[in-house]
Amino acid sequence: MKFKNHKKTGGQILIECLIKHSIDRVFCVPGESYLAALDAFYDFRKKIKLINAKHEATASNMAEAYGKLTGKPGVAFVTRGPGACHASIGVHIAKQDSTPMILFVGQVATKMYGKGSFQEIDYVSMFSKVAKKSFQISKVESIEKLIHKAFQISNSGRKGPVVIALPEDILVKTTMQQNLSVFHIKKAMVNKDQIIKIKSLLELSKKPLIILGGTNWSENSKKNIKSFVKKNNLPVVTSFRRQDLIDNRCKNYVGTLGTSVSPKLLSAFKEADLILSIGSRLSDMSTNSFKLFNKSSEKTKLIQIYPNFKEIEKVFNAELYIETDINYFANKIFKFDWFNSEKWGNWLKRLRKEYIDDILIKEDYNNHSLATICSKINRYINDETIITLDAGNHTGWPQRYIQYSSKCMQIGSTCGSMGYSIPSAISSSFVFPKKKIISFVGDGGFLMSGIEISTAVQYGLNIIFIIINNSSYGTIRMHQEKYYPKRVVGTDLKNPDFVSFSKSMGANAKRVKRVDDFFLVFNRYLKSKKVSVIELITDIEYISSRLSLSELRKT
Repeated sequence: MKFKNHKKTGGQILIECLIKHSIDRVFCVPGESYLAALDAFYDFRKKIKLINAKHEATASNMAEAYGKLTGKPGVAFVTRGPGACHASIGVHIAKQDSTPMILFVGQVATKMYGKGSFQEIDYVSMFSKVAKKSFQISKVESIEKLIHKAFQISNSGRKGPVVIALPEDILVKTTMQQNLSVFHIKKAMVNKDQIIKIKSLLELSKKPLIILGGTNWSENSKKNIKSFVKKNNLPVVTSFRRQDLIDNRCKNYVGTLGTSVSPKLLSAFKEADLILSIGSRLSDMSTNSFKLFNKSSEKTKLIQIYPNFKEIEKVFNAELYIETDINYFANKIFKFDWFNSEKWGNWLKRLRKEYIDDILIKEDYNNHSLATICSKINRYINDETIITLDAGNHTGWPQRYIQYSSKCMQIGSTCGSMGYSIPSAISSSFVFPKKKIISFVGDGGFLMSGIEISTAVQYGLNIIFIIINNSSYGTIRMHQEKYYPKRVVGTDLKNPDFVSFSKSMGANAKRVKRVDDFFLVFNRYLKSKKVSVIELITDIEYISSRLSLSELRKT
């Protein structure tokens, strides 16, 4: 498409800005409110791929996961009104998970705005408390500057989502492109005195623990943190759904926080006299509802390393807080070899043994398929595997029994959003096309996002989807049984034929009940280049990885 005087449409300028920020893939559900932007995608189709999802919620989840995987903002486009409302879930996840993301929302034309027009919403207000920042572009000349600003905001400090409303007339109007420079993102550094203070606090500690958390760690940073803890014989735990920040087979790894935490690990935190938190927000999910350790620094001293000062000391009092980029910190700290293996030898050995004991399959679990499957699946996964997780009690088993590493990644949302595993698996396959992606999803989560199997098939992705089917919203059922015994309502599911449904979209699909049958199918699907689905029928009696319904009813 050519214009006189070298003018370009707002849509073209917008897409060129995305390319300038190295965005190579965008997720969308097409809408008439941003047709001019869609037309511009056609112009640049060799430089940027447009992935059309089947629902705005999953499109925004794909973009969020893409940001989590790449470290640069994941980008989604949705239409106005219902499209924006559906896509808000991805924005919420990005905010909770500190993921860089930009959501573009089509908007009514400028002259129609404020009149209650068809599908009109004030998106600046709607997203003001969910996104880091929300804009509405008011003139075509502002597009370049606002897009560059959005990328700067999304990728600075505590990373997060930005929402931009695009009035359809602004995308059609033409102007001269300004070719503005991309905003430089400044990162806070660590000084020598802060490093000395970390050493002195560790020196006084008898029972230290390190918490690793947050997103967008580089491969090199993970390697360097592992080197630092090994040199100094320090025990490490990971925050909720961040188990891939360190090799779980490393002798320094002693467990993970979040849902269904090992009771012995919780007890260890009560004994700890120093917590070195690197990258974690120390949210309620990772701190046992903020009760993980003493909130005052009298008993347990806290060192908190985080990229945004506003998040530091939100709940806990820190003896030392350092506002810095996590990758910069990891690459700075790894060179220090301060303490010998005797310093915390017994403490580390005890915690490591308790972790190993916790992931062993006990005799009475042999007939419990999900525990056994997640334990045995370790034999099949390697650096060429990525595990994605949904929300729900069924994730307790892959969190507890599967052992992750910096390359065998774990991708999951920390905000408890159902329907996340399937779209994040799709993004994972786009980012790492040579890796085998294994997606764990409950029957409830599959009902919310299973249609995206067709998207995975459409793009020829290499994914195995494992549906955990217990015909129930299991997490809610567990809470009903605990707090409202014998008053179960609204949590039973009458599921469709998942196998036929998956096959109708072009996937391999098989239903299994027994462990041996699972691995016969799993082995076959591992070798397949086709999208594959395994429906695993489980018993509602095993309501969580640590508690059965029978045991729950006795409490």
